[in-house]
Amino acid sequence: MSAKARTESTKLPLCAVLLAGGRGTRFWPRSRTRTPKQLLNIVGRETMLRQTVTRLATLATPRNVWVVTNTNQAAAVRRELSGVPASNVLAEPVGRNTAAAIGLAAVHLAHEHGDALMAVLPSDAYIRDVARYRTLVRAALEQAKTAGNMVVVGIPPTRPETGYGYVERGAVVGRPRGVAAYAVRRFTEKPKLPQARRYFASRKYFWNAGMFIWRVSTYLEDLRRFLPATHDALMGLSKTIGTAKY
Repeated sequence: MSAKARTESTKLPLCAVLLAGGRGTRFWPRSRTRTPKQLLNIVGRETMLRQTVTRLATLATPRNVWVVTNTNQAAAVRRELSGVPASNVLAEPVGRNTAAAIGLAAVHLAHEHGDALMAVLPSDAYIRDVARYRTLVRAALEQAKTAGNMVVVGIPPTRPETGYGYVERGAVVGRPRGVAAYAVRRFTEKPKLPQARRYFASRKYFWNAGMFIWRVSTYLEDLRRFLPATHDALMGLSKTIGTAKY
């Protein structure tokens, strides 16, 4: 068996990383700095954060759920997720960007597991068909097991929306669990209306769901290649995990 085949057949733990640092300004005045959208019961009785964790119950154990938030919201997040270890809630003192937030979680997962499957998910998404959602996540996990694969979940658009990012699909590259997986040709962030109309009419584009699945090792290697300064800073931080210097 080749080295690549051995790494792909290794049983990797699944870790869900929830991004929960936003304020959900579109829901102001209900959403505030200390009570953002993910900590409100916008849909249903539970908060959107708790709903997200509940949806993942058959996929990831509570000890493998991680949340990246900020220092203003960390205490409320820990209270809301009593089954998740307090140390799994990572509080950024200063918000940087999504790549850095994901990287922060990635170095913690590498410290904990060496390597793992990493499902990066928004903490405030509304999912109507939970069973279908779980099927798609499981298919994405299958595709992401291969080292180097990076999977983004796409939503078939229902209108030419200008407030979302778009993903242009290429050829089919696999059918994990019977779900078509496409190569990604390009990402476009919030196009103007004429462009959004062309995208919608072409049927070649998905809305970017902001849900990404890959191996921790794949993400860190791509950080090293394409954002070396961020990678180096995170590697320095990783050496202090669990110490007073963290």
